Amino acid sequence: MTTIYRPGTVPGAGWDVLASDGSVVRIRPVREDDEPALEAMNGRVSDESMYLRFFGISRTMAAEYTHHLASEHDGHVALVAEYGGDVVGIASYEILRTGEAEMAFLLQDSMHGRGIGTLLLEQLAATARENGIQRLRADTLGENAKMLRVLVDSGFEQVRKLDSGVVELVLDTAYHPLTLERMADRERAAENRSLHRLFSPQTVAVIGAGRTPGGIGHEVLRNIVNGGFTGSVYAVNPHSAKIADVAAYPTITAVPRQVDLAVIAVPAEQVTAVLTKCGEAGVGGAVVLTAGFSELGSTGRELQREMLAVARRHSIRLVGPNCLGLVNTAPEVSLNATFAEVAPTPGALAIAAQSGAVGIAVLEHAGRTGLGISEFVSLGNKVDVSGNDVLLHWWGDPRTTVIGLYLESFGNPRKFGGLARRIGRTKPILVVKGGRSVGGRRAGASHTAAAATPETAVDALFAQSGVLRMDTIEELVETARVLAVPPLPRGRRIAVVGNAGGAGILAADAAGRLGLELPELSDDVQHRLEVAGAVGTGNPVDLGAAASPASLAQALKAIVDSGEVDSIVINYAVTRAGRVEDIYDTIATAANQADLPIVVNCVGSTQATAEIALDDGRRLPVFPFPESAVRALASAVRYAEWRSRPQGAVPELARVDAAGARVVVQRYFKHQPEGGWLDPRRACLLLQSAGVAVIPVITALNCSEAIKAAETAGYPVALKTAAPGVLHKTDIGGVRVGLTNAVEVGIAYDEVTAAAGDPQVVVQAMAPAGTELVIGAVRDRLFGPLLMAGSGGVLTDLLADRQWRGLPLTDLDAADMVRSLRCAPLLAGYRGADAADQAAVLDVIHRIAWLAEQVPELAELDINPLVAGPSGAFAVDVRMRLTPATPEPDWYARRLRGD
Repeated sequence: MTTIYRPGTVPGAGWDVLASDGSVVRIRPVREDDEPALEAMNGRVSDESMYLRFFGISRTMAAEYTHHLASEHDGHVALVAEYGGDVVGIASYEILRTGEAEMAFLLQDSMHGRGIGTLLLEQLAATARENGIQRLRADTLGENAKMLRVLVDSGFEQVRKLDSGVVELVLDTAYHPLTLERMADRERAAENRSLHRLFSPQTVAVIGAGRTPGGIGHEVLRNIVNGGFTGSVYAVNPHSAKIADVAAYPTITAVPRQVDLAVIAVPAEQVTAVLTKCGEAGVGGAVVLTAGFSELGSTGRELQREMLAVARRHSIRLVGPNCLGLVNTAPEVSLNATFAEVAPTPGALAIAAQSGAVGIAVLEHAGRTGLGISEFVSLGNKVDVSGNDVLLHWWGDPRTTVIGLYLESFGNPRKFGGLARRIGRTKPILVVKGGRSVGGRRAGASHTAAAATPETAVDALFAQSGVLRMDTIEELVETARVLAVPPLPRGRRIAVVGNAGGAGILAADAAGRLGLELPELSDDVQHRLEVAGAVGTGNPVDLGAAASPASLAQALKAIVDSGEVDSIVINYAVTRAGRVEDIYDTIATAANQADLPIVVNCVGSTQATAEIALDDGRRLPVFPFPESAVRALASAVRYAEWRSRPQGAVPELARVDAAGARVVVQRYFKHQPEGGWLDPRRACLLLQSAGVAVIPVITALNCSEAIKAAETAGYPVALKTAAPGVLHKTDIGGVRVGLTNAVEVGIAYDEVTAAAGDPQVVVQAMAPAGTELVIGAVRDRLFGPLLMAGSGGVLTDLLADRQWRGLPLTDLDAADMVRSLRCAPLLAGYRGADAADQAAVLDVIHRIAWLAEQVPELAELDINPLVAGPSGAFAVDVRMRLTPATPEPDWYARRLRGD
């Protein structure tokens, strides 16, 4: 049998996805033993559906169709959808010609309207794309409105034509921007429905609620009751009829009402059985507080897998295990299903944390500073509900305006990045990523691989997706306090004003370090400040220690009215000459009338609260130190800049040769099936297939060959060692440049080969003068290809001047990489030098991105140097390592965690 399956799948394997109603559906390749299940599905399909699928009512044709798909025939792929243990749908394609196939679908009538047809289409298109199919065709009766709607609304680019009542559609299987947008919209809607009973339950049962205070189950029950939960709450305990004044029942199936959310606090070995009972009782969501699962090793991992299988079978969404619980402060819910002592107040920040202890720290610090929480979830081991799931859930939540995450790991980082790019256009995402010190540099013989660490991958992901990376939980909370209060800063210009001169200087120093600007205020504004009594009218503005609320009001009005700044930092020391209430009222009056962010640093009073209430419900943050106020404001500026910039696009490249690249790779692996470093000639050929301008290299094994190569290349030339494993050629004396004749080449050959201990050299024509850069790529197992740009040549390791980005790489991503380098002024023409062709540099970066996408075998690549001059950018020294390609997951497919 030669039926093709998507890379990474095997017959019988599958993946769980969410239907549009939030239930769990399993998609998997068809198996030979599926024929009885397919026949049973055919029996549940109506005559009308038979007619629309087979253009006639033919049960025989349906039986032949499913028999064909389940049998051993060449040239087709089939996927089935399982729901509740039954096969309820099938999708297939038959190869017509190279790159093109015909698709077909059959879905039992009771499953219509749940989005299962769309799920099958998405997964079938992904399988086709991975197997080299660019186009899928479908012939559908014009009256088959349901199927036409699935195809037309899918987001895949398509061509349609109508002939004698039959609509022929041709779908492009590629992930175009509209395709990904439609998929994300469908996934968001399904996720919200799936998580609704988890986050907004009407009934909650605590399973394992003990009678003794201090136990986890008992304390969660008390938090739910004391937190004012608006629904019904029950305890499940076979040994008591009432716990903490809450009615108790022996099992979940004995509870008199259907339970939306089960909070489980029983021993680990009992959790799977409890979840099975929850499934029988129709529970929609579960929070497993219990520890003792994957964090303890193989036995715990097996328990965790069994638990997840039960949850998926019953469409139960699962938080945990080994977690703190969850919170929803919405007045219509008011649920605190945690065993923490902290009781969050309603607000705009949604928080997810893998660590329960970190979650408690976030809630405690947020409460102390007056920052309210919309929802909180402790993810624990993330067996099901993950960071990506809650991002989708909070994307459309009107109560959430800022999202905060504490993460220790990524399940699907590229999908996280794609979601963050979309969500970040309306809501900032703040992340503290734990585990910075875990893992070191990769082993590799290229500059790129040697410089790549797990943290460079995370930084690249965040930089491209607009995520604000916070160093500490405190920084996350402080930044969220600023971002929760609109408006966003419109630029980097800030004014520092107050009666505390020293604090003003500290604020100004912090602003300078963080890239904010303190413009000199105009003469008119400074005159108004003098009238207000300021003793220093520059920026910072010093109102003097004896400044009154009235003088502060005048100064703030002068600065706000000027339009010369984008944000204001107020530093105020409360003395016996004034009351903190009056100062706060003055600031509130100014902020009510201002259309720019204001942050406050107030010291000297035990009555100084952590926020100032405004007329419209906003609450200005008050910080204890000027540096923390400025740091939070600087993060808000960074987010505002990212949000206001265009999203960018991945350029369409001319002069690329995918077929030629495959030929180079296939010929290499024919002789080196285990992979390894390409010789210079093959490396140049592969780079040229991407359209990169390469200064050709000629290999020589002796002195006469080197002289002949120099004559072929044309003097002047460079001669370099080609000894395997030598990364820093200049360090061992393995490079000679500017050779102008045969005598010099001969001398250089003897010296270089003696230094390297190897007779192999390469000869090249000299590159044009210009700035030396390094451009590289390395493939990360989890993050996919990572691209590097930096200072090249001998400066590569000395300066460590590097920028990283992942795929997909937009034009703005590439421009940011180059603009952020410390050597960027050299490219622009430093001190009268000719400017380099920066467009050519960006073009090379995009071509390396293309090559990394097209050649999954590409493990490491270095161009060092890439010489950027006025006439273009030229690759001088190229190193590439290929390894056998391993199946990569479809980063954008709709799949639940755990598959």
